[in-house]
Amino acid sequence: MIPYENLKRLNAPFEADFRARFDEVIEKGHYILGHQLEVFEKEFAGYHNAKNCIGVSNGLDAIVLALRALNLPAESEVIVPSNTYIATVLAVIAAGLKPVMVDPDINTYNIDPDKIEQAITRDTRVLLVVHLYGKCCDMDPIMHIKQKHNLYLVEDCAQAHGATYKGKLAGTFGEFGAFSFYPTKNLGALGDAGGIICNEAMYNSALLKLRNYGSDKKYYHDTIGYNNRLDEMQAAFLSVKLKYLGQMNAHRQKLAGLYLNNLSPQYILPAKHPDHFDVYHIFNIRHPERDRLQQYLADKGIGTVIHYPVPPHRQKALKSIFVGKDFPVADEIHDTTLSLPCSFCHTEEEILEVIDALNHFA
Repeated sequence: MIPYENLKRLNAPFEADFRARFDEVIEKGHYILGHQLEVFEKEFAGYHNAKNCIGVSNGLDAIVLALRALNLPAESEVIVPSNTYIATVLAVIAAGLKPVMVDPDINTYNIDPDKIEQAITRDTRVLLVVHLYGKCCDMDPIMHIKQKHNLYLVEDCAQAHGATYKGKLAGTFGEFGAFSFYPTKNLGALGDAGGIICNEAMYNSALLKLRNYGSDKKYYHDTIGYNNRLDEMQAAFLSVKLKYLGQMNAHRQKLAGLYLNNLSPQYILPAKHPDHFDVYHIFNIRHPERDRLQQYLADKGIGTVIHYPVPPHRQKALKSIFVGKDFPVADEIHDTTLSLPCSFCHTEEEILEVIDALNHFA
């Protein structure tokens, strides 16, 4: 059996360090907004050469708080890709704003810069880009649009820890980089966790209050806030794994290279470009008989996942928002995509076995 993911195996190399940090937190008896969080925030900001990192409860809340920190008028429009996990869209709605979808590029699966401007109106305030599957968006044209129309830029980096575009890290282009540290991410905690990076002092101050009941002094509340804090235990675990992020990403890239160099041309493979340093949070292929292929692999003991079977605009929860809107590229991707095993937990031998099965199917 080759599972799609095995978190026990993935985290096994770090268990001794986890236990040491666990004991340290228990010994100090400080579980919220303490030393471990300060350490991780400093380390993660330093990794990105950013001035600030604000640890929060999860990736969705990271986007919500980033949007709220902009203090925009209600129902301001936020441009989002139609090919993303639903959390991106839910965050816009939770922030009291209006999501406006733009179809992706069929080759990169990220938002198509050529389609953004036609979606901009006088109410557009934010570009919310998603660096999907571990590949950065094409940021040069996006930055040009941002500046031309005087828009804010928020980056959803939930799947792109360590990915770069022309040498610049995901999350460092706009006002905010929002990260999820869900356990399966390239940098994953042992529970829910998230973070936001930014450089402006006023945004850092706003976020520190927003995540903590609108307060930066206990029992004194300057604004409406929320309970969206990253706890000490998860911060400690993330500090352990951050030191190995480069090694973990390099392993994913090695496995991705096996797929790219050996899979049958009948499969549509992830696009490669020298401007992009991809970290393959998800290694997806596309095939017109995706469902039959997935069952074939399952019969051979190979786990796969569909990211995602239903695009956001077709989700029951969001249908009324996007009624009458058509996003054919997102539909095509969601109908044909299949994610293959490609994790720090997998061996090269396992991936070669997956390749053999795929090529036999082809």
